[in-house]
Amino acid sequence: MAVYETILTERRGDVLAITLNRPDRLNAAPPLMFDEIGAVLADLDGARAVLLAGAGRAFCSGADIAGGALGSDNPGEATFLALTEHYNPLMEAIAALPVPVVSAVRGPAAGIGCSLALTADFCVASESAYFLQAFVNIGLVPDGGASWMLPRLIGRARATEMMMLGERVPAAKALEWGMIHKIVADEALDAEAMALAERLAAGPTVALGLIRQGLQHAFECDYAAAMRNEAENQRRARGSKDSMEGGMAFLQKRKPEFRGE
Repeated sequence: MAVYETILTERRGDVLAITLNRPDRLNAAPPLMFDEIGAVLADLDGARAVLLAGAGRAFCSGADIAGGALGSDNPGEATFLALTEHYNPLMEAIAALPVPVVSAVRGPAAGIGCSLALTADFCVASESAYFLQAFVNIGLVPDGGASWMLPRLIGRARATEMMMLGERVPAAKALEWGMIHKIVADEALDAEAMALAERLAAGPTVALGLIRQGLQHAFECDYAAAMRNEAENQRRARGSKDSMEGGMAFLQKRKPEFRGE
């Protein structure tokens, strides 16, 4: 795999592992980091699941605006361009992926890092993890899709609390709110998240991709349109080799062996 400045990549069987790699800055994300993640995801090369994690003691402390990364004589315009040309395209690319995504969060997932963690299908958090929309504390507004994502995950009242009060949401509260999949001990995070990613990578990839895209579509349409989309997706899934294998395995009373086809 290629060498990147801000991330590490590793192929572990059918899982593509991407690690944010600026631990000295709590993995604060310059625009380049999101560009590099996007470049990796543009060619899955047969990977059947993606795992996102952070090096060191943080997942991601937010966008890196220190040292003039987003600085300009017109900071508002510079921030707008960074979002529309770098950060947002990655979030859209993750939403459109045809394979499941798992995020492993320890320490802070703040700002754009919170959005990145929660765009995964499954967010596994360590006991030290917390989620933070701190924009209001510096006179800014949530970005990275947070205003769309959070009300759908946890409801308007809780999303408003996160965004307007700018307080940490510890892992335990995030689980209670339905924001994340599960909490594990800090020392177990990497193994637990990888085990989940491997389980998904061994599943019926076509169906899993259609499920994640069907959920996304259902957020944006009415009941009848959602059912129509389900029918279209079911037609595609039923024509897959994994569907045939699943049916045969059921009839033969054995565990199916899915190949992602």
